[in-house]
Amino acid sequence: MPSTAPQSSVLLHRINPNPNPAAATMCHDYPRCTPLAACPVPEAAALYHTYAVGPNQCCSAVVQRIDAPVPTVWSFVRRFDHPQAYKHFVKSCHVLAGDGDVGTLREIRVVSGLPAANSTERLEILDDDRHVISFSVVGGDHRLANYRSVTTLHPAADAADAADCEGEGTVVVESYVVDVPPGNTKEETCVFVDTIVRCNLQSLSQISHNLARNITDDSNNDSISSSKPFSP
Repeated sequence: MPSTAPQSSVLLHRINPNPNPAAATMCHDYPRCTPLAACPVPEAAALYHTYAVGPNQCCSAVVQRIDAPVPTVWSFVRRFDHPQAYKHFVKSCHVLAGDGDVGTLREIRVVSGLPAANSTERLEILDDDRHVISFSVVGGDHRLANYRSVTTLHPAADAADAADCEGEGTVVVESYVVDVPPGNTKEETCVFVDTIVRCNLQSLSQISHNLARNITDDSNNDSISSSKPFSP
């Protein structure tokens, strides 16, 4: 992040409380952006992170390396009904409609201090085989309109060299596209959203690593307790 970039605490107050309610039209005439230049991912996954970006929108991506296997990390990420498991800015979540499949609607309430009170969100993609989840913001009292997020999980390329969790690691890529609120620049908006996403993924990294380590410890203890005692 450039040293001249605004601090997130400043952006909390600068995001305009009265965003333009008109949705930006997503059309093929808009330039398409894949904000993953610094993170090579499988080509099939990169397609999920490609957006048609309107003239008053911005998109970005945050990448997090986690010392835990993909299934462990995915067990948290796929829970559309319980984002507060690792998203510390979420105070509560209530499912409005659906049973966890695509089309499910949730209402989340955020902690105080953020420029928002609640957000209504729709599950757009949930692929347990490819480890892809996506949601869009469709309503609520918040300051970031037409937000759409995609998160993909991938085995870490250096998994064989990892020191923990039996050498298994995960790379999480979370990207988004969103309207730029009136009175703010694209850079300010991306810095603000990137900060929140990065905090969420760092939290995800910690709890996933802890769970993987506990599972490994329990497995080792079971192996020791079940082994036959040594006899000469």
